[in-house]
Amino acid sequence: MTSSFRRALTAPEGTLVILSRSQVDEAAEASRASPRQRIILPLHKHESEGLQRMLNVVQPDSYVRPHRHLDPPRSESWVVLRGAVAFFTFEEDGRVRDCVRLEAGGERFGVDLGPGPFHGLVALVPDTVLFEAKNGPYSLANDKSFAPWAPEEGAPEARDYLHHLRAEFLRRHPLPD
Repeated sequence: MTSSFRRALTAPEGTLVILSRSQVDEAAEASRASPRQRIILPLHKHESEGLQRMLNVVQPDSYVRPHRHLDPPRSESWVVLRGAVAFFTFEEDGRVRDCVRLEAGGERFGVDLGPGPFHGLVALVPDTVLFEAKNGPYSLANDKSFAPWAPEEGAPEARDYLHHLRAEFLRRHPLPD
């Protein structure tokens, strides 16, 4: 996949940022227009900051390749502010270890994950918004260690793998009749 598109919007200016529904709606619109079907609204001002804070807006057709944060080891936290996701952790060989529905306002609405486990998510509803925080500084070159058994983003197999993950989630968490 080429990187000729924006992965992130411009961070709001100022030392105090009051988040608004209109900012989130603009980010959702940008995510729908993105080939990746997701976009980040950074809240930190520089990639060099020690704590990276952002809103991540994800559409159901977005493929988030399973990955982990090992080099350097990083923890991360997500809280679903709008919508819902299926959050997955994986065994080293690619089998799904666990999957859980995280939903804004629901019984389960976020995760705090230490470094090491392969993980990923699938948005279950349009315009899903997550608040994400993780240790910085950010470097595209070493932010993620991608799972070797998962298709690359943009590969023809990625859509099938996304459907597989969604089906695995529904198998474990059937919809009510």
